[in-house]
Amino acid sequence: MLRSLVGLAVVSLAATVASADEVTTFTLPNGMQGIVIEDHRAPVVTHMVWYRAGAADEKRGKSGIAHFLEHLMFKGTKDVPDGQFSKLVEANGGYDNAFTTEDQTAYFQRLAADRLDLVMKMEADRMRNLILSDSDVTTERDVILEERSQRIDSQPEALFSEQLDAAQYLNHPYGTPTIGWRSEMEQLTRQDALDWYQHYYAPNNATLIVAGDVDPKDVEKLAETYYGPLKPSDGIVERVRPVEPPQLAERRLQFTDPNIAQPYVTRSYLAPERNPGDQKKAAALTFLSALLGGNSQTSLLSRALVFDQKIAIATGANYDGTSLDPTTFSVYVAPAPGVKLSDAEKAMDKVIATFLEKGVDPAQFERLKTQLKASLIYKKDNVGDLAQVYGSALTSGLTVADVEAWPDVLQAVTEDDVMQAAREVLDRRHAVTGWAMKTDSDGVTE
Repeated sequence: MLRSLVGLAVVSLAATVASADEVTTFTLPNGMQGIVIEDHRAPVVTHMVWYRAGAADEKRGKSGIAHFLEHLMFKGTKDVPDGQFSKLVEANGGYDNAFTTEDQTAYFQRLAADRLDLVMKMEADRMRNLILSDSDVTTERDVILEERSQRIDSQPEALFSEQLDAAQYLNHPYGTPTIGWRSEMEQLTRQDALDWYQHYYAPNNATLIVAGDVDPKDVEKLAETYYGPLKPSDGIVERVRPVEPPQLAERRLQFTDPNIAQPYVTRSYLAPERNPGDQKKAAALTFLSALLGGNSQTSLLSRALVFDQKIAIATGANYDGTSLDPTTFSVYVAPAPGVKLSDAEKAMDKVIATFLEKGVDPAQFERLKTQLKASLIYKKDNVGDLAQVYGSALTSGLTVADVEAWPDVLQAVTEDDVMQAAREVLDRRHAVTGWAMKTDSDGVTE
């Protein structure tokens, strides 16, 4: 059974939060944090346990262990035999899965609200009572290696992205792929998995999120019953990772593969993340991403290169500030047939330079603010998305207050804030520029 590497999409620009009266928090004596998001429109519930442990917390030489353990968590305990966890969820009309990112590992179930106690009991059980045999480890290691073959090694765009990340981060572990380097994945052992499990899988390193048709008091009582007896770990300390040194020179990559479907040029810049109590710059970069490459009909890159000059078939920009450590801001251009990547890059640079010179169009900025405010309201309709937002934020160093303040922080952003952030981040010295190109029998073609 293959498990999703990322699973759920991380919500960025369109992310939202419930209003304060819809969200209840509690903390168990053993340190486990609980969040309840009420939604009584349907008798269903989403149950999630998020661990503050992801790929960027791995020791050098052990890449992939976080994702590997995620797979192994679906093995058995004394009370739930090997392979029965998902079957029991399914037998009760539910669905379950898990995912690993750089900053967290999360497990979730969606099922009828009156079955919440079942999944909470099982999740609490495997938090501390996982049983792993050598055969379990051998079999599942083959599974993750095959997953790497399918998701990365056979996908040229994924390989290119992996190389870009490795070039972007000179020292920080965000440069190591979440799934791991194959040579290191092949060496992962049962003891490696147990060491990771015993260190990080503890109630005082976890956040419980329950969203749906539930009463907060009932959820807290259930949490006290099932998670409350679990002993906290003495080894949980503040996450301190290798610091990225000053980046003083642009890095450039040329990636060639005969299976590249569409050549393109991309550039990623090192960028600040959202920080507790200090989300202003991240909010400005969120707007910058939308202005440069958000809507395919109205963004600056698309209007200039796709519609006006007709030298590109697609453009875009991306920024997601929900990370524990500095993240990236990226742009890309896929040239039209007959257009060289070198010319596409020059055109992309010209659009960025013009923007830095002329600044934000006030009318466009106000329209974008209105659109964003509306999208935040619409997103409240999906309680599963809200659970995702809170879980991702809290395991990336943010607080409930930060999540609830985010819409107001976004609306407070000014044109000057956007331009200040743009001038700070769009610095080629902190960037990686990559060309993804096809190859043929005669060599490299753009």
